[in-house]
Amino acid sequence: MPTRLVVGIFSPSVLLAVARRTGRLAEQDLEATEVPVTSSPAQFRSLLDGELDAALTSPDNVLAYRFSPANPLGGVVDVRIVSAVDRGMGLGLYARPGFDAEQLRGARVGVDVPVSGFALALYALADSLGVHRDEYELVTLGSTPRRLAAMLAGDCDATMLNAGNELLAEEQGCVRLASVAEYCTPYLGTVLAVAGDRRLAEAQALSAALTATIDDILGGGCDDVAAEEAAALLGLPPEQARRYVARLHDPAEGLVPDGEVDPHALQTLAGLRRRYLPEVVDGTDVLDRPLDATSGLVVTPARA
Repeated sequence: MPTRLVVGIFSPSVLLAVARRTGRLAEQDLEATEVPVTSSPAQFRSLLDGELDAALTSPDNVLAYRFSPANPLGGVVDVRIVSAVDRGMGLGLYARPGFDAEQLRGARVGVDVPVSGFALALYALADSLGVHRDEYELVTLGSTPRRLAAMLAGDCDATMLNAGNELLAEEQGCVRLASVAEYCTPYLGTVLAVAGDRRLAEAQALSAALTATIDDILGGGCDDVAAEEAAALLGLPPEQARRYVARLHDPAEGLVPDGEVDPHALQTLAGLRRRYLPEVVDGTDVLDRPLDATSGLVVTPARA
């Protein structure tokens, strides 16, 4: 029987679906069950409680829960990055139809939680537009699909979207005000993460399957499969599904070859956190050590 892993996700994972369909999961004797999570605190709470075996998440979440005592769970925990997945997949600040950057002042802006990585990127993008954090109202709305639904329903004026959600937004006439690829580079959007050693070996096997699938996609051999899965999982029409696949190939926003975690991208994330949520404990910046090889933040990626 294959080993079953429960993986917490914010949006349906096209990469996992392609890995399943092409046999890359089977090569590792794995069966991956995806469980949608409502927010990053909920995802990491479930990861620590053992309800999830692994998570596809923002690397900023791993930074926060490993190093910041002020994180939403109230203390540092042993969470680790197993491998990199993508560089943001179109991550940007989107607004409802007819909205422009000037209207961001006084707007209701949706976030997962105000201290999440996407929220920090949002603050930077708004700053790049000349609109500062105290000039708009934050509304806590949870995961990316929830925020998209809220914006389309009129419950917020703008929010951060990616991973196909931004393409759905554009289909509905929403506008992109700014993108991470323009203002926050290099960036790392999604990683595979675990808590402790309990399922580390299995997560490394999953990393090997995902890394092999990334190589398959970037090699051009899975474009049709990826487009079909994007259409089925994300509800994208054919043209948008093809745009999603093109973004997978994009060196600035797409998949990360070999699952390698770029230390410069981690530095970008740490810089955003220092800028908007500075935290000093006993006179020391809590993010002094993330890039230290002894910090335990990054596990050496497994190979297929």
